[in-house]
Amino acid sequence: MSTSIDNIDRLYELLPAIHRIRDAEQGEPLKALLRVIAEQVNLVEEDIGRLYDNWFIETCEDWVVPYVADLVGYRQIHEAGEPGDVRSEQSRARNKILIPRREVANTIRYRRRKGTLALLELLANDVAGWPARAVELYRLLGWTQSLNHLHLDRARTIDVRNIRALELLDGPFDELAHTVDVRRINSQHTQGRYNIPSVGLFIWRLKTYSVTKTPAFCVEAAGPHCYTFSVLGNNAPLFLKSEAETDPTHIADEFNLPVPIRRRLLEDHLHRLYGEEKSFFIWKGVKRGTEIVLEELKEKIIAANLTDWTYLPHKGTVAVDPVLGRIAFPPQHTPKNGVWVSYHYGFSADVGGGEYDRTVSQPPGSVLYQVSEGREFKTLGKALQKWREESKPDAVIEIDDSRVYVEQLMIEFGEGQKSLQLRAANGRRPVIRLLDWQTNQPDALTVTGPAGSRFTLDGLLITGRSVQLGGDLQKVMIRHSTLVPGWEIDNDCESKHPTEPSLEIFSPNVCVMIEHSILGSIQVNPIVSTSDGGSAPKDSHSDDEVLRAHCQGIGPDYRLDPIRVCISDTIIDAVHPDNEAIGAPGCPVAHTVLTICRSTVFGHVQVHAIELGENSIFNSRLTVARRQYGCLRFCYVTPGSRTPPRYHCQPDLVELPVRATLPSSSSDEARELALAPERQRVLPQFNSTRYGTPTYCQLAQTCAEEISRGADDESEMGVFHDLFQPQREANLRVRLDEYIPAGADVGIIVVS
Repeated sequence: MSTSIDNIDRLYELLPAIHRIRDAEQGEPLKALLRVIAEQVNLVEEDIGRLYDNWFIETCEDWVVPYVADLVGYRQIHEAGEPGDVRSEQSRARNKILIPRREVANTIRYRRRKGTLALLELLANDVAGWPARAVELYRLLGWTQSLNHLHLDRARTIDVRNIRALELLDGPFDELAHTVDVRRINSQHTQGRYNIPSVGLFIWRLKTYSVTKTPAFCVEAAGPHCYTFSVLGNNAPLFLKSEAETDPTHIADEFNLPVPIRRRLLEDHLHRLYGEEKSFFIWKGVKRGTEIVLEELKEKIIAANLTDWTYLPHKGTVAVDPVLGRIAFPPQHTPKNGVWVSYHYGFSADVGGGEYDRTVSQPPGSVLYQVSEGREFKTLGKALQKWREESKPDAVIEIDDSRVYVEQLMIEFGEGQKSLQLRAANGRRPVIRLLDWQTNQPDALTVTGPAGSRFTLDGLLITGRSVQLGGDLQKVMIRHSTLVPGWEIDNDCESKHPTEPSLEIFSPNVCVMIEHSILGSIQVNPIVSTSDGGSAPKDSHSDDEVLRAHCQGIGPDYRLDPIRVCISDTIIDAVHPDNEAIGAPGCPVAHTVLTICRSTVFGHVQVHAIELGENSIFNSRLTVARRQYGCLRFCYVTPGSRTPPRYHCQPDLVELPVRATLPSSSSDEARELALAPERQRVLPQFNSTRYGTPTYCQLAQTCAEEISRGADDESEMGVFHDLFQPQREANLRVRLDEYIPAGADVGIIVVS
């Protein structure tokens, strides 16, 4: 119940017309006075409306939630941590996890349903935000039944001919009988499963993200009839678009959960999975005149195993492998005008761009150029040409679809042009594919501008080549974007060019900000070209002296001060641990001052200085030139790194007790041998380190607690810090013990 404050003439409009006429004749002094009064009246009225909204848990502000929770007897879980300062954005996000609004709203409802199996699933959704399936594991115990009291619904012994049942073995949808497991399912050491009191709560941490009407990738090496759903050409499992449960007592099945689609699930339930508004859909391009339009497939969809592309579908059918994300057409009836797909993929968080909700903003008065099939500009090149011609100070080029744009892009600011945004519209995931257009020159996406110019890259996926920043740009922002590590990936998600950088910086004074993105290596080029295109003269100095001066930013046409690079909530992936993640070609360190928070870095980091490193994982050696400047706090730093002062970092903390027990006369070799077990124990472990896989950069369940709860607020280190998964799990464990069925043990089993 909030009141708009837009109408500041509301009091003036209540006056009789005669007074308004006389006021207009005198220059409207009364109108000006009533505007001042109306502004304050609107503020008071809005505050009254906000107070009314704060009476209800659905509409109250975040700071009110703990007070409403106290009124209904909600008990905060101290094991998950204590709420932080509401003035910090990070603390506010964490407080939402520690005291979930949805759980507070349903507290009384939970108490009335205490002890029911479906309530455990509801708790997982409301307390932790994780979809879940609760399973009474005693029903899967193999036991001899009485002939007089047969239970045909109980689990059966294994039938090796029943492939569908074997496919679900030991998973959340298992239907086969097991022998008893005497270990407790809620054990903190080794978790058991199949016992009489055991209830398993299977949870899914991966989210599903949609991709709408994007071109499929033709795998020409396998044949013109072979396609992948992923536009990058890699194997990407299709995920199910979950359906909401309508019955509160219903136990979730596969269609209610964000699970990868199995081949036999597709075969048995094609009608529930295939459709324009369902889990996936396929179109073929049909040429009509000079245009290509999309038409729904007339062929029948069949599930198949396309691992080696050996399966050849018959005429009138199209084979789909949901496990690998592949499509095969009959070789004699290949699509002549392309294939388009809509599908869902899995990932951990809103990072790297996608069709998820994100905020977009631009300077006031910016000119908007929209690019899509149905807009004025069908290509980025035409929109850029219009931008150059009109020469507006501030402009936005927005892509309003999820197509692939194969263009040669060179963005150069003209006179009077101050800022440009190249972004995806909210809810879109366009792809810019850069090709090898020129044999004797690089084909990167180049951005050059005069002093004071600003450039933003927002919501895009760029593959094929790197992004180069030149000229005298003042500020570059890269947010919610992916610059594919190694330029391109193959079908196994291995990079095709592992040594190539994704971002090359040539600007001498630019400030680069990277947020919620995925990038390959970043190269800060030490040599700044002169105005005539050459390099600075060497005078009488030796090559080594000149190179050293270049790396330190000394001399004409070279950087005098290190540039700033600020990274947050981002993955920097140099593909191989021995490659440079951040560095400068030919130099010991990049002439850069780095600020990095809540990020994961694969590869060496070699920079001039680190002003602040916080809650991050450096998976390879870190080297800084200035050790007295800046600090690292609550980070994992590979042993042997040269860093600024460290505070509460790993493996430093776990090494302290070991060092205290070593005699002072110990040799370096003996000391390293004693420290090795603890260093190995806290080494970060990931479910996958290959870009393109659903579990990319996700910490494994076996990862040490010093890493999974090693951040300053007891969340995990790295890029997924803001998911606050340790707090979610701690909350859920305590709530499950509170609402568990009598005499039962409940355990959390992570599926993804």
